[in-house]
Amino acid sequence: EPVPDFYLPVVLNAPVKTTSLQQLKGKVVLIDFWATWCGSCLTAMPHLSQLQQKYKGKLQVLAVTDESVSRTRQFLTARPSTLWFGIDTGRTLSVYFPHRLIPHTVLISPSGKLIANTSPEMVTGAVIDSVLQGQTVHLPAKKDFMYTSIDDLLKNKFPVADTLESHFTMEDELTGAPGLSTNYLDKPLWKGRRLSVINCGLKTLYRLAYGNVPYSRIIDSIKPAKANRAYCLDIIVPKPNDLLPTLQKELNSRFDVQAKMVRQQREVYVLQIIDKNKFSQLTQNTSGKRTYFANHGAIDQQGITMTNFADFLESFGVNKIVVDETGDTKKYDIKFIFQPENPQSLTDILTSMGLRLEKQKRDIDLLKIYQL
Repeated sequence: EPVPDFYLPVVLNAPVKTTSLQQLKGKVVLIDFWATWCGSCLTAMPHLSQLQQKYKGKLQVLAVTDESVSRTRQFLTARPSTLWFGIDTGRTLSVYFPHRLIPHTVLISPSGKLIANTSPEMVTGAVIDSVLQGQTVHLPAKKDFMYTSIDDLLKNKFPVADTLESHFTMEDELTGAPGLSTNYLDKPLWKGRRLSVINCGLKTLYRLAYGNVPYSRIIDSIKPAKANRAYCLDIIVPKPNDLLPTLQKELNSRFDVQAKMVRQQREVYVLQIIDKNKFSQLTQNTSGKRTYFANHGAIDQQGITMTNFADFLESFGVNKIVVDETGDTKKYDIKFIFQPENPQSLTDILTSMGLRLEKQKRDIDLLKIYQL
C-alpha cells in the first residue's frame, strides 16, 4: 500500500538538514528504528552501512531515533557512520509504522509503496536487487505485541488475584513481546515472593533462580539449540525465602540442565574511593525510598549502596565483573547519563564522584550451568 508522505525535521550526518518520503522518491527507502542503548540495533548497523555503500544513489537508509540531537551527535562522534540519522523525538513516524521492539525495519519501494515491516538482517542485497527490478518481495513480517506499559503486559500475560499465595506457570515464548523479568521490588504486595519472566532463555532463568547472577559471572555450557528457546514464567510463593529454592526445584524438574556455584579466580574491576572530598559530596538518601531505573547509558536510583552501584557498573557499564571495595555502606541517590560507545565518558563520571575502577584479580563466585 502507498506510504503517507512522512517528514523528518532533523537529519544528521547527511547533505540535507531535513527530508521527506517525497524527496526520496525514486530510491528504495529503508527506515531503521534504533537507539544508542540498543545492542542489537548497533549490531545491525554495519550491515545497513554495507547496503548503503553498495547501492549508493539507489537506496537511502534512514536510521531514526527518538533520542535527542545532542545524544545522537555524541554517538556519531564516537562511531562515525555513512548513514543518515533522523531525529524523531515526537515519534511521529511510529504512528505510520507501529512497533514496540527495536530494531524495527521498514522497506519502501522507489514508488513509495510499503514492502515490509521486518528486521534489518532480513533486508539483503538480493532483496534490494529484487525491489529495484520491480519484483515481488516476501519478507518475514515483524509483528510486535502492542502494549501500553510493562505493567499492562504483565497483567495481561499473568492475570492473578492479589490474594494468591502460591502459583507457578511456565509457557512458550510470547511472540512480538520483549525479553524482561521483574521481581516486583517496587510492589509491596509481591516483593520478594513473586517473579515474572517474559521471553527469556534457560541461562536467564537459571541466573534468576540463583539470585540474579550477572551474566559476566556465568559459565554457560548449554547447547545452543536448547539455550536459544525462550519461555514465559510466573511464580508466587508464600514467603520470600521460598522463592529461589522453589524456582530451582521447578526448573530442575523440567529440564536436563543443572546449575551450581563454583569459586574461581578472575580478572575483575575493583571499585575504589580515590578522592574522599569528592566522594563526600555525593547526595545521601534521606527519603528512605529505593528506586531501580538503569539501562546501558543511564542510572537514576535512590537509596543505592556502593555494592548496588558496583552491580550497576557490572551489568550496564563495563560489562565485566565489578567488586565493591570502597568499604562504604551509606545509601545514596545517584543519577547520570554516559555514552556506552565511549568508555572514557563513564571513567570521567566516576572520577568526578571520587571513584575509580582498577583491574585486579580476585576469587569470585560463578554460576556454572551445564547439561546432564
